[in-house]
Amino acid sequence: MTLKVYTQTGQDTTKEVHLDESVFGVEPNQHAVYLDVKAILANRRQGTHQTKERGEIVGSTRKIRRQKGSGAARVGSIKNPIFRKGGRTFGPRPRQYDQKVNKQLKKVARRSALSEKVRNKEFLVVEKFELSQPKTKEFNEYLKNLEVSDKKTLVVLSSKNTNVYLASRNLENTSVVLSSELNTYDISDAKYLVVEYPAIESIENTLKK
Repeated sequence: MTLKVYTQTGQDTTKEVHLDESVFGVEPNQHAVYLDVKAILANRRQGTHQTKERGEIVGSTRKIRRQKGSGAARVGSIKNPIFRKGGRTFGPRPRQYDQKVNKQLKKVARRSALSEKVRNKEFLVVEKFELSQPKTKEFNEYLKNLEVSDKKTLVVLSSKNTNVYLASRNLENTSVVLSSELNTYDISDAKYLVVEYPAIESIENTLKK
């Protein structure tokens, strides 16, 4: 499987990249994608939510009314959950939402997500992203030339590039990651993948069978 390689200005080059079929040409396993995405989103949750139960509410401990004779139900404390500003019954407590997914399933999920992008022609390869200064306007022009500026785009770099990262921060629909940080959720969440040519080899070495 071969794809054209473009310059960052959107011009076609004479180069072609040969994609490994075992990484970019597999039959997508949607269930593996689902399990990996679910685990990624769960692991991002802080789990620090907490509400106060009646024992944690600060307030008077006096008995509101006498036990019998009022004609109403007995009430022992103003901190009772049935009262306004009382404690919460069975409220959320701090907890861990982490889910474990084995390495092989993660690889299957990433291969499936990448293959889906290649199959749908939502996978672009550029020679290199270079910016002399971290200018958002300049970076956005490159995306316009590639015809992906108005779509949710994930730019995959082969190595750390501070100028590209800083230039992309103000663009709502664009994210920049290293090839070593690529995950199933980011791939699936983006409409287009724009990948640097040297990053292809890194991805294949990580994911090929």
